[in-house]
Amino acid sequence: MKFPMNAVGQVVEALLRNDAWKATKYLSDKAIVRATRKLFNKKIAKRGSVDIILTMGRPNYTERKYIKACNKAGEPFPVKKVQLKFPPKLR
Repeated sequence: MKFPMNAVGQVVEALLRNDAWKATKYLSDKAIVRATRKLFNKKIAKRGSVDIILTMGRPNYTERKYIKACNKAGEPFPVKKVQLKFPPKLR
């Protein structure tokens, strides 16, 4: 499957603008685009360069669970909003 470049741009932009840890865009029930930022001691590095890991392909376990919930709710694919996850809160 060819992945649209605007999906890659949306995911990376959402990741950087919101200081998120992970941003995922669901293209179909078998294809996703995910950008993940590296964490250092469970924190996002605030200065310097940013390391981003880009994954295009099949969804992992938690993403498949989300896709099943979307199908059950009747949400059409591709899902319009980029799903964000933030780093864990430290005590």
